[in-house]
Amino acid sequence: MSANGLLIELWRDLQQPAVLWQVAVLAACFLLAWGFDRWLGQRVAGAAAGDAVSEAEMESSARAFGRRGLKRLGLPAAMLLLVLAARPLLAQWHSVNLLSLAIPLLTSLMLIRAVMFVVRHSFTASAPWLAGFERTLAFMVWSVVALHILGLLPEAIELLEGVSFSLGKAKLNLWLILQGLGAVLATLLVALWISGIIEARLLAARGLDGNLQLVFGRLARALLILLAVLIGLPLVGIDLTMLSVFGGALGVGLGFGLQKIMANYVSGFIILLDRSIRIGSLVAIGSGTASVARGVVTRITTRFTLLRNLAGVEMIVPNEMLVSSVISNEMLSDPRVRLATQVQVAYGTDLERALAVLVAVARAQPRVLAEPPAKGFVTAFADSGINLELGFWIGDPEEGSLQIKSDILLGVWQAFKDAGIEIPFPQREVRLLQ
Repeated sequence: MSANGLLIELWRDLQQPAVLWQVAVLAACFLLAWGFDRWLGQRVAGAAAGDAVSEAEMESSARAFGRRGLKRLGLPAAMLLLVLAARPLLAQWHSVNLLSLAIPLLTSLMLIRAVMFVVRHSFTASAPWLAGFERTLAFMVWSVVALHILGLLPEAIELLEGVSFSLGKAKLNLWLILQGLGAVLATLLVALWISGIIEARLLAARGLDGNLQLVFGRLARALLILLAVLIGLPLVGIDLTMLSVFGGALGVGLGFGLQKIMANYVSGFIILLDRSIRIGSLVAIGSGTASVARGVVTRITTRFTLLRNLAGVEMIVPNEMLVSSVISNEMLSDPRVRLATQVQVAYGTDLERALAVLVAVARAQPRVLAEPPAKGFVTAFADSGINLELGFWIGDPEEGSLQIKSDILLGVWQAFKDAGIEIPFPQREVRLLQ
């Protein structure tokens, strides 16, 4: 039966009391599908709780991916199967035009949910473009279904085929291009789904370094996406050789206009492979007073690295800067860092006693390491007093140095007061001569 005929017959059915049988069947299918979806959700939740893995591992595993997929598609899939099973049974006594109309609608709903599930699994769930993509996809799918139901789909295809043009020796039309885009989108979704499973497997591999997990996961995704494009275009008869001209022009454009961006991507892979910077490392870009940024690495992508400084501000650093600049990694091979504070005592002070007090104050701080031990030094005989330096080591530089220095200076102030050690202030002696 054609789509136009289906609508005409459906209109006739709606004017007959027997249409209530179709409505009752649809309602029964929905209730059964809803009950199945609830039962499936409880089983999935119970199986997830029974796994002896952490929540983070469970969320990134291929098993969890399949569970979330079942929860997402369970209701429309179950209802579609029930309608497909009920339609031939009811057709023995009544017309089933309403059920025939429900089938393409449920199929479209399943398609939209499946596509968005794969896309949301492959990208960040909070990506701002996802909502727009979902609306565009739903509009396109429902438009095709509406054209099919109204019987206008063949005319629309014929209209698109009439808009043709030549590209080299190949002849293209809008319908062929749309088919190519659809084929590429379908293969891309499959590639993203497979790459998501591969990344989950890599993240679950305990013996593999975290940077290597990211590198292999992103390389697998890039190769699968390229393979999807190479497979999708020939499926609809688009010759890949005609894209060579555009490929050459694109290569020239990348070489000149996008060289900085490409340099950042290449630098990102270098950073991930040589493992000189890792997530959790405390790094400073530049050396000494010329440092332009300092913070803990919270994220490494192929284009930029995210640093979070001790004030909570996040800095986006291009990867090229991390490769071409001097980087101070305070946690590369040894997280221990030496800090120093200076204090001045008056002339006439027992220096050995003052140094012993400094060392005792440092040892009393829980963040100060016992090995290497804290030490005190005499550094200079200044104008107003004798300069002393207290050097000590900490094992958690990511927690910052300001608090520990403040605690030690407060302890020194109190200990010097208790020991009668004077901290001098600048003095000037003026003599009047005749």
